[in-house]
Amino acid sequence: MTLSPPFLEVEKLTKSFGGLTAVNDVSFRIAKGQVVGLIGPNGAGKTTLLRLMTGILRPDSGRVRFKERDITRAKPWDIVNLGIAGTFQVTRPFRRLPIIANVMVACLSPRAMKRGEWVKTVEARALDALEFVGISDLAREPASCLAHGDLRRLEIARAIATDPEMLLLDEPFSGLNPAETGLLAKSIRRLHKGGRFGRLHSEGPTMIIIEHKLAELMKIVDRVIVLDFGQLIADGTPEEIVRNERVMEACIGKGVCPSAS
Repeated sequence: MTLSPPFLEVEKLTKSFGGLTAVNDVSFRIAKGQVVGLIGPNGAGKTTLLRLMTGILRPDSGRVRFKERDITRAKPWDIVNLGIAGTFQVTRPFRRLPIIANVMVACLSPRAMKRGEWVKTVEARALDALEFVGISDLAREPASCLAHGDLRRLEIARAIATDPEMLLLDEPFSGLNPAETGLLAKSIRRLHKGGRFGRLHSEGPTMIIIEHKLAELMKIVDRVIVLDFGQLIADGTPEEIVRNERVMEACIGKGVCPSAS
């Protein structure tokens, strides 16, 4: 029996800032179609790890492979055009442009331009992305008018407009109230199952999601990776993670203990 190669492979990835090792010899593999939660206390190295995978940071050692291609030292825009898109904690929209124009820029990426008759559909695709995250009613307003929670949703709209095969989301529910969180979680599940922006593939994008709202996260993911002090300390199903004593010990007193409920 021949095993399929991993869709994404992280091998012995290490990154230090001065005397602080933010990511320490981290290795894991992700299969195509998985939705993986990445959790851990504040300062565990989660965001640094995503930045290494998207080319924003360069590792001190280790490798990242996407579809068997080494992307360790690729530029961020080249990684997007290979099919990996991400959102991050600090949002950086084009504040003076209308919200829809922010998304149209993503639709004009080289990757998106190769997908169908983009000239005729770029505005429609941008509107679809905004509708998907629930802010299409604000499409003509300048991005500067958006509150923090809506800026998070704009970031997701821009990411999915590039038609990614892999989507990396850094705290997508941050700043959202419970109702907004529930709606966005529903959209993420629909996207993964091959929703509007998964239409060009047999399934929706593979995902890695960093999130501190763990009750909602555990309803979305089928696997959880746990970091603490830059090291991978657990990797398993949500049910396995909530019973893992080492995870509980790392989280006690830090307010991020996972729950399956």
